[in-house]
Amino acid sequence: MEKIYVCGHRHPDTDSIVSSIAYSYLKQQTDEYAIACRLGPCNEETKYLLNRFDFDEPLLLEDARVRLSEISLEPAISVHEDETIFETLAKMKQHNQPFISVVNHQNKVTGMITRNDLADIGLGDTAFGIDLLKNVSLDNICKTLQGKIIVRDDQMKLNGKVSIVALSKRLSADYEVKNRIVIIGDDPISQKHLIQKGAGLLIIVWANSVEEDVIELAKEYHCPILISGYGSMNTSRYLFFSPEIQTVMKENVMCFYEDEFLEDVAKKMSKKRYRAYPVIDSENYLTGYILKDHAMSYKNKSIILVDHNEFSQSVPYIERATVLEVIDHHRIYDFYSKEPILFRNEIVGSSSTIIASLFKEKNVNIPKKLAGLMLGAIISDTLNFQSPTTTQKDLDMAEMLEEISQLNMDEFAYDILFINSESETKSVSDFLKEDVKSFDIEGYKVIIAQAVIPSFERLNIIKESIHDELIRYVRKKNCDLVCLVFTSIAENGSYFYNEGKIAEWIENEFPLVNGQPPYMEKIISRKKQIVPIITQIIQKNV
Repeated sequence: MEKIYVCGHRHPDTDSIVSSIAYSYLKQQTDEYAIACRLGPCNEETKYLLNRFDFDEPLLLEDARVRLSEISLEPAISVHEDETIFETLAKMKQHNQPFISVVNHQNKVTGMITRNDLADIGLGDTAFGIDLLKNVSLDNICKTLQGKIIVRDDQMKLNGKVSIVALSKRLSADYEVKNRIVIIGDDPISQKHLIQKGAGLLIIVWANSVEEDVIELAKEYHCPILISGYGSMNTSRYLFFSPEIQTVMKENVMCFYEDEFLEDVAKKMSKKRYRAYPVIDSENYLTGYILKDHAMSYKNKSIILVDHNEFSQSVPYIERATVLEVIDHHRIYDFYSKEPILFRNEIVGSSSTIIASLFKEKNVNIPKKLAGLMLGAIISDTLNFQSPTTTQKDLDMAEMLEEISQLNMDEFAYDILFINSESETKSVSDFLKEDVKSFDIEGYKVIIAQAVIPSFERLNIIKESIHDELIRYVRKKNCDLVCLVFTSIAENGSYFYNEGKIAEWIENEFPLVNGQPPYMEKIISRKKQIVPIITQIIQKNV
C-alpha cells in the first residue's frame, strides 16, 4: 500500500498541525495509508491542545525525497569473514539470495560476494584453487567435509595442490605428493607410503578409523590426518570451498548510507554493473540491500498539502514529490502539478473547517477527541471568530464540533487564550521561530511573523530589542523585509515592526509615533489584511 504523507506548512500553527492529523485520519477510514506530518516544532498552543486531547505530535517531515531508510530493503543477511565459502553458499541458498555481505567481528561490512564470484572457484583456472588452499585451516577443512580430525599438527605445510591417489600401494608410488593435500581410501599401506613421501595433509575417504601405526607415522612426519564425511568425489569438490570467505570476497565494495536519498543512489548505481549494494547505518552496520532494479524505478514521496499550497512554504524539494491533493484556504500562488489532482480551496477562516465538512460529506464519524482538537484549531485560526476571514461555514462547523466534543465553546476559547498568555515570557527570537511565513512579492523576499497575544500590556519585550533582533534575522535569512506583527485579541488590533532594505516603504506609509509603530486597529488577519497591505505598499514603490 502506498504511503501518503499529509503535511501543513513550515513554522506550523495549530490549524496546520490539526489539519494534517484530521485529514490523515479521514484518509485512513477509507483504507489509505496516510501519515500526519509536521514541518517544524509545535508551538505552545498546539502542544496544549495535543496534550489535552491525547494526540502525539505528528512525524517531522524534513524532505520530500525518499531516503533509503524509508523504503523496504532486502534482508540484511551477512556472513563473518572467518566463515567458509561452503557456509556462505549454504546461507545464500537458505535465503535465496545470490549476493551477501561479509562482516568483521564488529559486524561492520568489509566486503561482498556474489554467486557468480563463487562460480569461479569451480570453473576458474587451477592456479586460483591452489592459491586458495595454501593457507586453509585444518578446522575449516574438517567443518566443510563434515569430518573428524585424527592427527592435528601445527607444523602442517601445504602448497595448495590436491592429489586423489588410487587405492593401491603400487600406484601410490607414481604420485608427487610433497606438501600436497592427498585424498586416499582406506588402505593403510598406501597411507603410510604417502606420509613418508611428504604429503602435507592426508584426507581419508570411505573409512571409520585409522590404524595406530599410520597415526604414529603421521605424527613423526608432521602430516595431519582427517577422515572425510563424504566419498572421494564430493570430498574433492567441497575441499575447494573450505577456505575463509574473506580470501575471495570483493573488498572496497560500494555501500550506501541509509540516510542517502534514493534519487542520488539511483544515479550512482546507473554507472555500475552490480545488481545489489549493501546499505549501512552511520556506524557501518549492515541494515539491508538495495537492488538496482528497484532503485532505477524510484519514486519520491506522495504528499497531500493541507493549510497551504505555495511550494515556498512547503517541505524542501516538494517539486520533486508527487502531490496528490491540496486542502487549503489561502491564496493560490506558485503551485503546479504534473497531473490533475484534487485541489480544494475555500474562502473560510480555517483549513480544519474544510476538513470537518469533508467528514460530513463522506459520512465519516469524527471521534470525540478529534472533534475537540479540530474545534480548537478553528478557534485559533479565526482568532475566536474575530478575524475578518471568519465565515458562516466556520461557525457552522464549529457548532457541529462543539456538539460532538461536548465542550463549551466559550470556555474552551478562554482556555486557548490563556495558553497564549504565556507569550509574556517569550523573547523576540521565540516569536520569530513560531508562526512565520515567507512570501515572494514583486520579486522581493518578504517574511511575516505573527505573534498572537492576549494584550499588549502583558508583552514584556523591550521595544529596542525588537529592532536589534530583526536586523540579525534579516541578515540570517537574507530577506528584503521582515515584518513582526504583534496581534492582540483583546484590543482587536496589531503593531507592525519592520526591518530590511524596503522597511522604509512600510514606515513611510505608516509613520512611527514616538519612535514606535502605530497601532493598526482591527488589523488581525495575516491572510486577508496584513499580506494585502504589505503587497499594496510594495507595488506602489516598485
